Amino acid sequence: MVLNSLDKMIQLQKNTANIRNICVLAHVDHGEEEYLINLIDSPGHVDFSSEVSTAVRICDGCIIVVDAVEGVCPQTQAVLRQAWLENIRPVLVINKIDRLIVELKFTPQEAYSHLKNILEQINALTGTLFTSKVLEERAERETESQVNPNSEQGEQVYDWSTGLEDTDDSHLYFSPDQGNVVFTSAIDGWGFGIEHFAKIYSQKTGIKKEVLLKTLWGDYYINMKAKKIMKVDQAKGKKPLFVQLILENIWSLYDAVLKKDKEKIDKIVTSLGLKIGAREARHSDPKVQINAICSQWLPISQAVLAMVCQKLPSPLDITAERVEKLMCAGSQTFDSLPPETQALKAAFMKCGSEDTAPVIIFVSKMFAVDAKALPQNKQRPLTQEEIAERRERARRRHAEKLAAAQGQAPLEPTQDRSALETSPQGEELKGDEQEVESETPKPVPQEGNDQEPFIAFARVFSGVARRGKKIFVLGPKYSPLEFLQRVPLGFSAPLDDLPPVPHMACCTLENLYLLMGRELEDLEKVPPGNVLGIGGLQDFVLKSATLCTLPSCPPFIPLNFEATPIVRVAVEPKHPSEMPQLVRGMKLLNQADPCVQILIQETGEHVLVTAGEVHLQRCLDDLKERFAKIQISVSEPIIPFRETITKPPKVDMVNEEIGKQQKVAVIHQTKEDQNRIPEGIQVCSGGLITMTTPNKLATLSVRAMPLPEEVTQILEENSDLIRSMEQLISSLNEGKNTQMIHQKTQEKIWEFKGKLEQHLTGRKWRNTVDQIWSFGPRKCGPNILVNKSKDFQNSVWTGPDGKASKEASRYRDLGNSIVSGFQLATLSGPMCEEPLMGVCFVLEKWDLSKFEDQAASDKQNQEQSDLVKEGQGEGETCSGRDEHQDLQGGCSEPFEKRASQKGESSLTDCYGPFSGQLIATMKEACRYALQMKPQRLMAAMYTCDIMATSDVLGRVYAVLSKREGRVLQEEMKEGTDMFIIKAVLPVAESFGFADEIRKRTSGLASPQLIFSHWEIIPSDPFWVPTTEEEYLHFGEKADSENQARKYMNAVRKRKGLYVEEKIVEHAEKQRTLSKNK
Repeated sequence: MVLNSLDKMIQLQKNTANIRNICVLAHVDHGEEEYLINLIDSPGHVDFSSEVSTAVRICDGCIIVVDAVEGVCPQTQAVLRQAWLENIRPVLVINKIDRLIVELKFTPQEAYSHLKNILEQINALTGTLFTSKVLEERAERETESQVNPNSEQGEQVYDWSTGLEDTDDSHLYFSPDQGNVVFTSAIDGWGFGIEHFAKIYSQKTGIKKEVLLKTLWGDYYINMKAKKIMKVDQAKGKKPLFVQLILENIWSLYDAVLKKDKEKIDKIVTSLGLKIGAREARHSDPKVQINAICSQWLPISQAVLAMVCQKLPSPLDITAERVEKLMCAGSQTFDSLPPETQALKAAFMKCGSEDTAPVIIFVSKMFAVDAKALPQNKQRPLTQEEIAERRERARRRHAEKLAAAQGQAPLEPTQDRSALETSPQGEELKGDEQEVESETPKPVPQEGNDQEPFIAFARVFSGVARRGKKIFVLGPKYSPLEFLQRVPLGFSAPLDDLPPVPHMACCTLENLYLLMGRELEDLEKVPPGNVLGIGGLQDFVLKSATLCTLPSCPPFIPLNFEATPIVRVAVEPKHPSEMPQLVRGMKLLNQADPCVQILIQETGEHVLVTAGEVHLQRCLDDLKERFAKIQISVSEPIIPFRETITKPPKVDMVNEEIGKQQKVAVIHQTKEDQNRIPEGIQVCSGGLITMTTPNKLATLSVRAMPLPEEVTQILEENSDLIRSMEQLISSLNEGKNTQMIHQKTQEKIWEFKGKLEQHLTGRKWRNTVDQIWSFGPRKCGPNILVNKSKDFQNSVWTGPDGKASKEASRYRDLGNSIVSGFQLATLSGPMCEEPLMGVCFVLEKWDLSKFEDQAASDKQNQEQSDLVKEGQGEGETCSGRDEHQDLQGGCSEPFEKRASQKGESSLTDCYGPFSGQLIATMKEACRYALQMKPQRLMAAMYTCDIMATSDVLGRVYAVLSKREGRVLQEEMKEGTDMFIIKAVLPVAESFGFADEIRKRTSGLASPQLIFSHWEIIPSDPFWVPTTEEEYLHFGEKADSENQARKYMNAVRKRKGLYVEEKIVEHAEKQRTLSKNK
């Protein structure tokens, strides 16, 4: 029973226990109780998984829909993982059962086995997620027991299964007997859970409903003579109850309708007690008849919504674990939050609607709507009195027109129109105005073309949201701890007059809307647990935000996106004069899409970063048609690469072991490379580069080494932790009173350090982890700077220890210059100015002795000159003591200024400030050290999942190999002729891949691409043949296409860098030098 009455909706919103927020809005009358279900649909394509994340955050449960033929797809895994990470309860709908009957022609027994396999696969995924969680918790408990040695210690037996055995996980899995699985065919309008059949057969057979619920799914059969349910004995060929009592009935119905057996159809309809209309009964399409019978017998809406009401939690059932997770952003733990913040957990759990309850709202996304769709701009329905009045007015107007036409025919149109427009009473004008006002939006009469109003898609977690209420908007970087530092009175301070706090703003809830599919309805207040739309927040919220009446509330953790934005394009308007519209349109697009990123590069290009090709197309269409409303030019996709170094190869390009001949050639080659390096730079045999600053006062020695793959991966995974460590160290260096690090954060840091030590083993990595000075680029990237200089010691771990030495503070400024040079070097490598990845730079020596001598001599000379000047000043002063004192007093300040200026001038010479020289020298040293090692490009890689039938398998492989793809795995889906191919594909080769594969396979194969990792391209972009075998194989010029070189040159061309290539201009046609021709 679905009602669209606004009053009824408002009444239902007050009963929080009967609200179900799941991933159109419907009011469901379920038995005696009424439920309010907020059903949020999300796209299925992998490029739009960010939309799934925004929906999942504001829900308490979700319906996972699986295709009965295709089974578990990559997107099913992604969705399950997102639901798991957000701690929401899923239920399962296995759809398209009709395809098993009509297309695959399965028997009921085969269909049962197939459905059982699908359930097992999904439960295996859930089990994997659960196992990893239990083991993580157990590992945390172990580390706590190691940190607290006073805790009771029994015998330590490292049995990893202990935690799994103790933890009950039966409620997590999908099983029809638990009521959390429904079998449906949406196209034919039917669906059922086994509870429906258990009720029917308990009345027919007299077996208890509870027994049937446990045995209708599983290997049980019914002995009709004994009226007992027994375990299936496969040898006797007994059919399970699910097949015998449920599937065979559905199969026989389909069989009768498809064969057009009218007698059998009538018999089935009569036995089920249904009434089929004459039109449906006579219809030639069997699908219409099936829909007419099944939608009455097993209505899909009833089956799915009954499961939602019974199995999914209400907002009151939010778990403590989920609340704590939502409140702890970054590397924070719940225990480290202020007491006032921790007290808000009770408000979350209670979900109370009292006036004293704090209002907590989470905005998961902003979406643009047409101004005409807003309730205040809609045409309101006319009352009977207004209709009668308008009819009378129109009749009067018609009579006046007739009279005017009879009197003065020629002047009729102008006079009539002017009379209507300049009517003193304005009766006609009022009528016309009412019509115009009701059709066009009031608030944006002119700006409606340029800007669409934004609605915040949100959920109330606590308190009652009321129109006109003042509320704080907390950005993702807001911290209650920073609020305590800036506001002396803390959270007890009066909220009306607060000093400015970063990432916190105050606003008023202007408009509250009930989201009814595409329709919006005005609301005065929204009780807790409800989903709502909020108008007027576009100036305060960019993508997502937390709204709260108390500043002690922390911002919710950022949304977890499965798809990483990787596809970049540069956009510009076709007419340069329209650039302001493009900039404004891109800002609106950035606000409307949770996943898109908008960048302005150093070159001035406006760049759009999206999750994939489909997402890119959608963003460009939105930009053209909705937000900018101009014609735009789009560049070729900008492919991201990374630069790295590897160990020297052991075999050459023709897989021959590198011998003496190769070594000689390599020596010649390295000599040539050394000749390219400018003078004044020393190069040792091990790749150690020694450089001096332009003023010859400081010398740096830098070596580059490749990091192991595991270490690079650890650095990427812990980027948030590295960022928080850097913030902590910088605040300590600046002398701010920072709060003590919480125990668990400290443990995370030491665990991270332990992982690095575990993988950086061996003689060349000895003590490396303790000597890490910085990470880069942007101080949190996958490259490290190691300081092995004896003169100056500094490490990223000194922050957590709080033991910064005096030397460190003395040389901090110069040290910062070295780190800045390293950051610049890692941000743009020498090959094509792309960021570095997996490189360790070791600062072997840092000689500042000349600089110290220079500083000492400068200081001495300065003191002498000051004494001379002071002596001259004393000789010239007046004998009067007062005047002398006045003069001394007057000269003291300028003397200090002069001294400080001279101190600065000692650090600055004709080459500029010394700190700047250090930055440039460190950057160049890093780049040259990198060029001493074998350089490689790293390409971004997609994992590609393709489902294809056996007859198009060869074509799929052909397309993959043409685009440098690599097949990892190929397996056949049990019970079908479908193959699942797992492959990796470079992002650079992925554009147009989906279209090409669909064309080549006539639509029988469709790929799903998800960004996975960075992979080294094995070929050397600078390779030239050196051995005899290589000359024979590749020719003297070796001009066969080198993939890495092709990518490198393409990036260099795009960036306007020099490209070494031969360009043939005005070439004549080559002729064969033969007398006959």
